[in-house]
Amino acid sequence: MNQSTEQAEFAKRIRVALKVIKQYQRPNHLKATIQIINSFIPFIGVWILMYLTWDYSFWLCFLLSILNAFFLVRIFIIQHDCGHKTFVRSSGARKVIGYVCSLFSSIPFFYWGKSHHFHHSHNGMLEVRDIGDITTLTVEEYKNLSRWGRFKYRLYRSTFVMFFLGPIYYVLIHNRLPLIKEEGFKKEEKGLWLYNVLYAGLITALCFLLDWKKFLLIHGMILSMFSVIAIWFFYIQHQHEHAYKEWRNKWEYLYAAVKGSSYYKLPALLNWFTGNIAIHHIHHLNPTIPNYNLKKSMNAILWINKYTSEISIWQSFRLASNKLWDEATGRMITFKEFYKIQNRQQATA
Repeated sequence: MNQSTEQAEFAKRIRVALKVIKQYQRPNHLKATIQIINSFIPFIGVWILMYLTWDYSFWLCFLLSILNAFFLVRIFIIQHDCGHKTFVRSSGARKVIGYVCSLFSSIPFFYWGKSHHFHHSHNGMLEVRDIGDITTLTVEEYKNLSRWGRFKYRLYRSTFVMFFLGPIYYVLIHNRLPLIKEEGFKKEEKGLWLYNVLYAGLITALCFLLDWKKFLLIHGMILSMFSVIAIWFFYIQHQHEHAYKEWRNKWEYLYAAVKGSSYYKLPALLNWFTGNIAIHHIHHLNPTIPNYNLKKSMNAILWINKYTSEISIWQSFRLASNKLWDEATGRMITFKEFYKIQNRQQATA
């Protein structure tokens, strides 16, 4: 079977999948209500518990911050769904729910939602790697960098920056700024600044009501843990070895959705905490399916999993070493692999 025939067969099967899972787009208000209750109430409860135990045990608070970061992930997934115009049927209710969630997550609802839509419609497109994605250089691009350029890229892709410092910067600072210059984002800037004022006002008010040092340390710890978890998941979803990255003239949406997004196989409890977002290939295939219907959607078309990368928790840790996109082999490679390729090419030159 030649490449064009394979592509046609792939597209045909995926269109069948789209028809099958369309039934799961319909929001379920009972499930949505339950998710709001079992996300917000535990988050607030654990937050209060952290505040009360802070003076007695830092390490207990630290462990509780990890737990609460996962509840914040659930809250953010609700925000994420509302941004995709799903979760509940009412447009007005989605905006209210999503905006309230954003005051907990610290990620602006409307501006981030627009950038996330851009990510969905351009996922894996090499021309726009700097919007809603993790910047990834191709082998050729990295090869042509100066020593200083390579150092900066290696620093950016280092474990500490990529999975700790970078996520905290992204959530706490990057999302405050209107950095996207693509068409359509200008009109969202006013809303972003308004959100920043409201968010700053909320934080200031809570600092007056509570012990401000304790509040900032506790909430900062939760947000930091939340950011690390969120970026780790995003990394695994799109930086897996056999991902999909192409230039615009060759880019295909269906390939980007299914092959460019992974299926992160997690235990049921972790799937619950992360709102099934690990079933990412289904989410990219149809973003209007609420998170609480993603597992049913996948189970209706289990055969689709052979077209994506299934990744276990243990396998995911190895993906942290993926640094460059090798166009020649269509896969992510490590710096070690890059230099092996370079040495081999120099030896045969």
